[in-house]
This record gives sequence, C-alpha cells and structure tokens, in this order.
Amino acid sequence: MSEIYTVVLLVEQALSDADAVQVRSLHQELVEEQEEVRYHVLLPVEDAAARVEAAMGAVSADTMTAPRLPLDPEAVETVRQESERQSSRDLQATLDALRAAGATADGKVVDDDPIEALSAAVAELDGREAIILTRSHVVAEFFHLDWTSRARRKIGVPVLHLLEHESFDEQAGSGEGVTGA
Repeated sequence: MSEIYTVVLLVEQALSDADAVQVRSLHQELVEEQEEVRYHVLLPVEDAAARVEAAMGAVSADTMTAPRLPLDPEAVETVRQESERQSSRDLQATLDALRAAGATADGKVVDDDPIEALSAAVAELDGREAIILTRSHVVAEFFHLDWTSRARRKIGVPVLHLLEHESFDEQAGSGEGVTGA
C-alpha cells in the first residue's frame, strides 16, 4: 500500500468542474505512479458582521459623516446562519466536483482564521502541499496580506496559488506558482 499524498485546499468559493479538473491534473503523475492522492478542502464562512456592516455602508447616503449605528445582533445572527448554509452548499459542490474529476476528497467549513485552519490541517493530516484558490485580490496581494502570502510565511510545505475560474494558460505570467518551504 502506498503512502497517502494529502493536498490541503483552501478555497474562497465553490470550485467549478473546470477548477476541479485543473486541480486534479496537477497530481496526475502521482496517480499514474499508483500514489494515493487525497484532497482535504477548507472553505471559510464569510464573516456575518462584516457583511451586515458592508450592507449598511452601501445604503448609507453619506458614509463619511454618517454616525455609525450599532449592529443588530438578530440581523448578524441571521446573516451568520445564511453564510454557514451557503458555505456548506459550496463545500458540497466543491467535493462533488473533485469527486467527479476522479479525486478522493473530504473537507470542512471553517470559522476561524483561514490561514490558521490551513496550517492546522496541514500539520494534522501530514499535508504534502497546499493549494489556495481565490479570486484575484490585487491590493491584498500587493501588500502581501493575501492568503497565499500569509500561508507561505506560516506553513512548511509548498504553496500553490490558483485563480478560480481561470485556466493555467490564463494565469501564465502572473508570477504565481509553487514556492518551496
């Protein structure tokens, strides 16, 4: 029996079927060598209070001078519950897409800091690499505050950053890729 090669995925939203095929293709050589590759997906729950604050700011006529209203705990709780339901649906869709691409996959929705959750999962599961799939976040990436930059400083395995819903060719030349630990 071969050793299990665990890849921990940190995703921002549900993966499309094309994303799943692309991720799976990264490990095709291992599969051909009879290595067992397993994917463990982490999908963070969106912060409910931040969503409510953002919505309140969007409807405010003058956000520069308007007094800040206290957040309604019931509204925050309602948004938190919906965020958890949506995250669970997105996680299931991601696992289904990976499995349809021929992968063995499991995962969970996480409430804590995504990079802390990634670091813990890599340690707990003896993860061999981490893949972070996000939308483009130009400002955060510029200041190295994005998930990938933080993960590269935090965990001791190679980290690959992919942009969701873009093929490898579309991402070529963007400076992303695998970094050694």
